Amino acid sequence: MRSRRLVISVAVIAATIGLAPGIAQAAEPVAPGVGAPAVDLTKAAAPNLNTFKSPAERSVRKALPGAKGGVSAQQAAGNPDLALVLNAAATTAHAFDLETTVISADSTLKVTVDWGDGSSPDGMDAYGSTVLKSSHTYARLGQYTVRVTVTDPANQAEVVNDFQVMTAGSDFVAHTPTRLLDTRDGTGAVRGKVPAYGSTRVKVGGNGAIPEGVTAVALNVTVTNTTSGGHITAFAEETERPTTSNVNFEAGQSVPNLVIVPVGKNGYVELANRGSESVDLIADVTGYFTRADAAGYTPMTPVRFVDTREGLGTARGQLAGQQTFGTKIGGLRGVPEGITAVALNVTATGPKEAGHLSVFPGGGNVPITSNLNFTAGQTVANSVIVPVGPDGTIDVRNGAWAGTDVIVDVVGYYSTDSKAAYMGLKPVRLLDTRDPRWIHGPMQGRGYIWQALSVGEPGIAGYVLNTTVTNTAGTGFLSVAPDPNTREQYRQGNQVFPERPTASTLNWTAGKTVPNLVQAGSGKNGIVDFWNQGWDKTDLVVDIFGYYESN
Repeated sequence: MRSRRLVISVAVIAATIGLAPGIAQAAEPVAPGVGAPAVDLTKAAAPNLNTFKSPAERSVRKALPGAKGGVSAQQAAGNPDLALVLNAAATTAHAFDLETTVISADSTLKVTVDWGDGSSPDGMDAYGSTVLKSSHTYARLGQYTVRVTVTDPANQAEVVNDFQVMTAGSDFVAHTPTRLLDTRDGTGAVRGKVPAYGSTRVKVGGNGAIPEGVTAVALNVTVTNTTSGGHITAFAEETERPTTSNVNFEAGQSVPNLVIVPVGKNGYVELANRGSESVDLIADVTGYFTRADAAGYTPMTPVRFVDTREGLGTARGQLAGQQTFGTKIGGLRGVPEGITAVALNVTATGPKEAGHLSVFPGGGNVPITSNLNFTAGQTVANSVIVPVGPDGTIDVRNGAWAGTDVIVDVVGYYSTDSKAAYMGLKPVRLLDTRDPRWIHGPMQGRGYIWQALSVGEPGIAGYVLNTTVTNTAGTGFLSVAPDPNTREQYRQGNQVFPERPTASTLNWTAGKTVPNLVQAGSGKNGIVDFWNQGWDKTDLVVDIFGYYESN
């Protein structure tokens, strides 16, 4: 087992711009050292990569059974200082490095490590005082008792030291969509708008059916009743507010965005209003992450499951006002049966009036929660994580009184058979094309930027990103997909032009700033492409909040 030394090469270090559809060449790779430095995910994930220790004083000594009869008391009492010092450090979502310091007289020893998960113990030979290193990967998340035994046959002595370790990754527990915060009516907070440059908090851990000690939560955060532009930043309470953003808004807009955000030790998430005027905030929960074994994640190349414009996945024609359709997810198009929740990108297009869409488990009661808001004629998308019904279905309800078309793309799913656990990060800005260190300027129409995120790390299955477009010059949409090329192909200039994706991540019109969370798969090479599917230029901002890692 190797320790994590995962480095993100930011786009300004290794990126290329696709010139136009059908043109099979791209600009030369950007020379290293331009723009922001690379980001070490180990450092960003450090708060979750805990260490565990057990001092020599916890060593328990006993004489071997053979010490009785035929062995002198002097021999049985030999090597009186024999002891163990244990130090373990989490290296990945499922793995640890263990350092065993043996304190001993000069004698031939046998050291055994029992990892506490039923796997075969690791045996090592040693002589006298020494330091031994070993590693282990747990198949399932949780807390385990690691027991190390050192045996000195010559002196008929044995010493045992043990301690408990907790894996660093988190699994997902689906939760019926539930409103935790609404400042308009005082749900979960004092009634009233969140002031300019102020904040409010959301009780997560210990709230209703959500247990204490959860590590992160999936919230749909909506900002409304806005009178100026700004953005909302979500973060764990009692931690430093990051410089990244989650929801961007303009005056008069109601904007939702899914966030996967760490939960503070006290069980709260803080929502900071970084606008110059007060706003109302709404937060709906659809699931949470816990270090107990639950459901892992499997990313997918986005697959379209529903398009009411074509009759895909449901009846053809707009979803009428105040009406609901159900669609099967589990067991179709690469998604297995038995999933607990599904990660979606849901788009409303061509609505006849303002309204919202609610996505919830198939056959369940219609919740008061919403997943995306729209105005008449608008095309708007939002990421959604939602539990599935017992039959593997989801329902989509149009909360407006008039019709709208609906598109549903599946980007991944959660299940007990999925192996990738979530690793939250201190949020990091990966790319900002407005930054003067980014020498290429805005994304060009019909072009793409590739970004190496986890090259040489096959255990990384996907990433939790927030993408934002701003300074948009026309109408378009953003697509995010794995890149088929390796970093070496880009460096050597022999890359192939990636196949243009068809699924959308977010949609925009001229002059708008639009955010959306993206759960992007890593593909075969750990490289992700960001596509400008419009014909006009736009600026792009990308923040990373975490990644999924298999065992």
